Amino acid sequence: MNLQPTLENEKVKLSPLDQNDFEALFSVASDPLVWEQHPNRDRYKKEVFANFFLGAMESGGAFKIINLKSDEIVGSTRFYDYNPEDNSIFIGYTFYGTKFWGSKLNPQVKKLMLDYIFQFLDQVNFHVGKDNIRSQKAMEKLGAKKTNEVNVAYAYEPERLNVVFEIKKENY
Repeated sequence: MNLQPTLENEKVKLSPLDQNDFEALFSVASDPLVWEQHPNRDRYKKEVFANFFLGAMESGGAFKIINLKSDEIVGSTRFYDYNPEDNSIFIGYTFYGTKFWGSKLNPQVKKLMLDYIFQFLDQVNFHVGKDNIRSQKAMEKLGAKKTNEVNVAYAYEPERLNVVFEIKKENY
């Protein structure tokens, strides 16, 4: 199982995140509106985003999301916290530039990721900030079920309260 394959459909491409992508991705992330409902609302600041990016690189499962129509980086997502005992993984740390909100890219990105990972695993989980209603609604549209609330310490950031969602392969 490769946690950083290149995944693509007719509209979007997920490519492994590379150190050289920092500036292009930060240009998307530097808008405070992107982080308005996220647990860490300061990620639009370069020094805070640098920690987020470092965590992405260290995860071994991070992607840049490319809109194929415009050939521009529109955001990022990743696989993380693979658990062989319960044959599961998390998808998360996802964000998009505001220009692409409502563009229907997120369901396509998640479908690419879920179609791929369910070839290998039985369950996918998601952490969503407790106050991030926009992302919680997106999870419900995907068919994910709310299962728990936990404090999560994102890479190099303090703990924040998150809602856990899950999708089981058998229900996908």
